[in-house]
Amino acid sequence: MLLLTGNQPGHHDVVSFWAAGRQIDHHANPYDGAAILKTERSAGFSDSGVALIMRNPPSALLLVMPLGLLGSRIGSLLWSLMLLGALGISIQMLWVMHGRPNNKVPLFAYSFGPALTCILSGQTALFALAGLVLFLRLHERRQVFAGLALWLCALKPHLFLPFGAVVLLWIFASRSYRILAAAILALISSSLFASYLDPSVWTQYFQMARSSGIEHEFIPCLGVGLRFAIRPQAMWLEYVPAAAGCVWAIYFYWRRRDSWDWMEDGAVLMLVSILVAPYEWPTDQALLIPALLVGVYRATSWTQLGTLALASAMVEFATLAGIGMHSLLYLWTSPCWLAWYLYVSAKAKATKPSERIVQNGN
Repeated sequence: MLLLTGNQPGHHDVVSFWAAGRQIDHHANPYDGAAILKTERSAGFSDSGVALIMRNPPSALLLVMPLGLLGSRIGSLLWSLMLLGALGISIQMLWVMHGRPNNKVPLFAYSFGPALTCILSGQTALFALAGLVLFLRLHERRQVFAGLALWLCALKPHLFLPFGAVVLLWIFASRSYRILAAAILALISSSLFASYLDPSVWTQYFQMARSSGIEHEFIPCLGVGLRFAIRPQAMWLEYVPAAAGCVWAIYFYWRRRDSWDWMEDGAVLMLVSILVAPYEWPTDQALLIPALLVGVYRATSWTQLGTLALASAMVEFATLAGIGMHSLLYLWTSPCWLAWYLYVSAKAKATKPSERIVQNGN
């Protein structure tokens, strides 16, 4: 995968982040389609006259700026190593948080189809995953650092709408104001830095968002599927599942507020957040590794684990077969992960802990 992204950066999404980094390093518009396309073509990007533009908000430019200081191949290789590092650190932390079960990190975590596809394409979901895991790890004893970690989640804010609603409610209910203050400070600082390099960057970002043409793209997820099924021109329809998900999430949290556990309850919350996101790609489902690992450690049969592994492999095979990310064939993925988790959790409640496959231990 490193060779694929490193030797042919123009064929992967990483080229959009490298081109944005080039632009911002030269104090130029990182969302300028014409300039971005010219830069991308220098890296071997060949498309029908349409630039591949980074859609992350300007606060994310701090992350991609170093890429612009490097050539496209070296920058792509560095990006791949960063993604691998984010995945590895996240899995290691989750394993420790679960009590180092059997002293072995499950292979599933490293071979999860959406995570591998994310590395192959060079997308940013694994950085958001690292932010999510850091929050889960630090929210009790290192609240300032937990708040700073949420900056990574803000790289893809649309994927955390129900989750974010509960985080805000939990912060006020538990008086964990340092988390909120640190998160706001990180967002403001990174945004001011981007504005220093390009004073018009926020105006440019919103202009790009209005003219990106994303409303014409079919993205295989619940929100976009609902819009295309009812009225393709009505963008607000994409947010109906997310709005319903936020209402459910607040109710879900409030009923459990006295015994809330971010590892256990947060798993369901994240699964629902991805399911109802206004738009999400299969690569974004790498964010579900913490939730699915909870299910893995609850599994009561090898059939349950095999089902999860098969579903993960199907995503990998689809990617390797060249099935594009816009395909209807990916619509099943988000509901599948949620259904699997709920089924395994229900079975675990009816099974003695001693009968589970994977035991937590020191």
